[in-house]
Amino acid sequence: MVVGSTITTNLAGMDAEEAIRSRRTVKAFDRRPVGRETLQELLELARWAPNHNLTNPWRFRVLGPQALERLKQAAGVLAADTAPAGADPVECARVAAAKLDRAPTLVVCSVHQTGDDVQDEEDLHAAGVAAYIVLLGAHTRGLAGYWRTPGVLRTDAGRSAVGLEPDERFVGLLYLGHAVQAADPPAREPVERYAEFLD
Repeated sequence: MVVGSTITTNLAGMDAEEAIRSRRTVKAFDRRPVGRETLQELLELARWAPNHNLTNPWRFRVLGPQALERLKQAAGVLAADTAPAGADPVECARVAAAKLDRAPTLVVCSVHQTGDDVQDEEDLHAAGVAAYIVLLGAHTRGLAGYWRTPGVLRTDAGRSAVGLEPDERFVGLLYLGHAVQAADPPAREPVERYAEFLD
């Protein structure tokens, strides 16, 4: 692991397999936000995720300073209210809010839900793929990122902080930025452990 200076890599021209195999979860970033033009490109890529009936169910919200502060406040309150016995609620609140400052750019991914069980299940998976496309696209541009699912975005206060509508389900919080650490690839199970060929 290398920490302390920005890791920059030019990955233009990378093929799909190389991009998939080399993308890593990175949790240390410098403070430069991802530019709006790059974010537009990444969110445009997301719309190419496969989805049944072309419902385009994914929703993305890039958090600005005020939205981030609202979310940090909601996260702090939740952490303080659910602090384990013996823990300092103020410290729990501080740590929960600080986790939202790890990356300079945060993107909330959600999915529009219709109330039809089958459609909603298909749309949820499609939105997950769209979120992954954002992470993969960021990687091919020399950026880093990771996907979190903090509990605060399942609460009314957290949902309100980022403007989630009643018919939306939270999918993931994408952290994006310029890495200041290099992550080694984790061990992966061999394909024989999770796949089979049926007669």
